[in-house]
Amino acid sequence: MSETREFKLPDVGEGLTEAEIVSWKVKPGDAVKVNDIVVEIETAKSLVELPCPFGGTVAELMVPEGETVAVGTPIISVATGAGGAAAPAEAAPAAKAAAPDESAIETPPDEEAIEPGLIGGPAPGGRTSVLVGYGPRTTEAKRRPRKGTAGSVSSSTVRQDVNAAFSTGQVQSPEVPAADAEPAAPVVPAAKATPTTIRALAKPPVRKLAKDLGVDINTITPSGPGGVVTRADVEAVANGGAVAPAVTAPTAVPTGAAGAEETRIPVKGVRKMTAQAMVSSAFTAPHVTEWVTIDVSRTTRFVKRLRQQREFRDVKVSPLLVIAKAVCLAVRRTPEVNATWDEAAGEVVLKHYVNLGIAAATPRGLVVPNVKGADRMNLRELADALGNLVTTARAGKTQPAEMSGGTFTITNVGVFGVDAGTPILNPGETGILAVGAIRKQPWVVGNRIRPRDVTTLALSFDHRVVDGEQGSRFLADVAALLEDPAGALLY
Repeated sequence: MSETREFKLPDVGEGLTEAEIVSWKVKPGDAVKVNDIVVEIETAKSLVELPCPFGGTVAELMVPEGETVAVGTPIISVATGAGGAAAPAEAAPAAKAAAPDESAIETPPDEEAIEPGLIGGPAPGGRTSVLVGYGPRTTEAKRRPRKGTAGSVSSSTVRQDVNAAFSTGQVQSPEVPAADAEPAAPVVPAAKATPTTIRALAKPPVRKLAKDLGVDINTITPSGPGGVVTRADVEAVANGGAVAPAVTAPTAVPTGAAGAEETRIPVKGVRKMTAQAMVSSAFTAPHVTEWVTIDVSRTTRFVKRLRQQREFRDVKVSPLLVIAKAVCLAVRRTPEVNATWDEAAGEVVLKHYVNLGIAAATPRGLVVPNVKGADRMNLRELADALGNLVTTARAGKTQPAEMSGGTFTITNVGVFGVDAGTPILNPGETGILAVGAIRKQPWVVGNRIRPRDVTTLALSFDHRVVDGEQGSRFLADVAALLEDPAGALLY
C-alpha cells in the first residue's frame, strides 16, 4: 500500500528563511530514488539543487516555478511504498481492465454532465477518468451561500454567472439579492447589472507578483481557465502589454503611461541579500579607503612566464593569481586587516588563517565565494582554487558554505575597464582590496618616461580595527610585491 509523503523546503544553510523555486527537475508521475535531484532553488546567497529524501513516484508539484516560499513549506509530494513505486504506465491497463462495460453505464443527462477531470468525466485526448487521480488534477472553489440566498440560486447558475462575468465583453457582476429578499427573486442578468468593480481571480503568488511589479491586478485581462489571471498576464502588462479597462473608468490606457515606460524588478534572492548586507556594512563599520598607483610591468611579465611553465599549462593564470598571493603574504605582517570586530564581546578577533573572498559578478547578482585556507596554498594550488571558484560562481552553483567564513576580499573591477573604486566591506570582515584595470601608461623610469603597465589599488578597511598606519603598511606591502614579485622571497 502506497503512502504519500510531503517534502518540505529545508534550511540549506545559515538560517535562511525563504527560497525561490527556480526549476523543477521532475514532473508528476516520474519515478524518483533517494537523493535524486528534484528541484533547483535560489536562496538569498546562491542556487542550490535539492535531493529527494525518499523514493517513489512524484504525486504533485505543490509550488510553481518562480514562487518564493518560506522554509518548512511543502513543495512536493511523493507516493512511496509498493503502490508509489509502480510505474505510472501500468496504472492505465489496470484501470481499463477494472472498468465496466461502457454499454452498462448510463449516460447522464446534459444538465447533469460531469465536469472534465472528475471521476467519469472527460479528460484530454478523449479519455475518461474512471479512477481517483487519473486524468488532470482539477479543483473547484465553492463559496458559502450568503444569508437569505441559500436555495434561491443553484450552484450551476452561480457558476455560469461568474464565468459570464469574466468572459469577453461581460465585465459586470450580477446584483446579489439582499438578505431579506424573497427566495423566488430572479437573478438579474449580467448584461443589465449595475457596474461594479470586480476583484480579479488570481492565486496568491500572482497577486504578490502584481504588487511587486506595481500592476493593478483588477485591470488585467485574464487568460487563464475560468477567468483567472495568470503569471504571464501580469508579466505581459508589466512589460507594456494591454490591460483591461476598469469598470468604473472604461477608458483605454493612454500611450506613454508610466506602466509602459518603467520596468519594476522584484528584489529577491542574491540581489536582496547583497542589498541588505551592503546597507548593514556601510552604516555599521566606519570605512576608510586608501589608493596607490603602481607599475606592475614585472608582474605582467611574471604571469607570461608562468603560463609557459609545464605546471601551469592546464590552469588559468592571470594577474589576479599574483595579487591573491601578495595579499596572503602581506596579511602576515598586518594581521589586523584579516580580523573581525565582535560587537557583543567588545573584542577584535584576529584570524590565523585567510579565507580569501573573490567578488564575482553573475547573472543573478554579485556573490563572494572564498578560498578556504588560501594562505596555506602554493601558487599552483591557489590557481586551481581560484579557477574552480570563478567557474562555479558564474554557473550559479556556488553553495552557501562556500560564501561563509570569509576573512578578506578582493574585487577585480579592472575586468570592466574601471581604474579604481571605493569598495564596501563584506559584513564581518575588516578589509577589502579593489584592483583596477592594468593599462599602458607613461611612467618615469630612471629619469626617463617610458610606457609601463600601470594599475591602481584601493583598500577599504574598518577603522575600528585598522588604523591609518596599519592600513597604509598593508597596502604598501601588496604594492611592493606587485611591483617586484621576487620580493615574496623575503616573506
